[in-house]
Amino acid sequence: MLTTRRRVAAACLLAAVTFSMAGCSSDSDDGSSSDKIAGAGEGETGSPTPSASASAEKDAPKFDLPSDVKAAVENEPTGDATKDAILRDVAYSAQARLEAFGKGTGQTANMNRYFAASALTYWSDRIATVKKDGLTVTGDYRYFGFEVTDVANGKTAAVRYCEDQSKGYSKKISTNKVLRTQPSDKDFILFTLQAAKNSRGDWQVQKQSWKKGDASCVQG
Repeated sequence: MLTTRRRVAAACLLAAVTFSMAGCSSDSDDGSSSDKIAGAGEGETGSPTPSASASAEKDAPKFDLPSDVKAAVENEPTGDATKDAILRDVAYSAQARLEAFGKGTGQTANMNRYFAASALTYWSDRIATVKKDGLTVTGDYRYFGFEVTDVANGKTAAVRYCEDQSKGYSKKISTNKVLRTQPSDKDFILFTLQAAKNSRGDWQVQKQSWKKGDASCVQG
């Protein structure tokens, strides 16, 4: 796991049924002033490359990303079986969300597997809105800095990770025009989330918030 130079306390988790795109601080936004799809990979040509341990999993998910989208996941084992399982599934959730934006629907098998409750409702609605606006995702997305900050009774967990979407963009579906932006600190996003273990044994994201330009991610 990539070690960042600075650590910050986990940001607040949103408890509402519908998440606020404003997140937990004034530094969070909905991307309305940029050409990024907020939350898309927050967004290597082909499918993401799983770790050796993930590829050896009998029940590991498969992701079908558009040919012009890549997802790089930097998530190394901690040595704790419970935390490793949580971080593995949270990494899968990030890839599932990116895949869903690429497909234009939040009702994919991987979204239903790794998201639940208000998180699933929010992303399904958000993905539908983005598609209605005639947009999709393109480019390279990187996920790193995965950390479990709390585990309760082996059933719920608080997790954080960073996303780098400095090479990820929105794209117009009708013309394939890529809406490129100038790189900035806000391309680095800190996600904080709450996950719960379901009856199948998968850890599902239930609540989630993010902060763009967080120092711990920018320096990662």
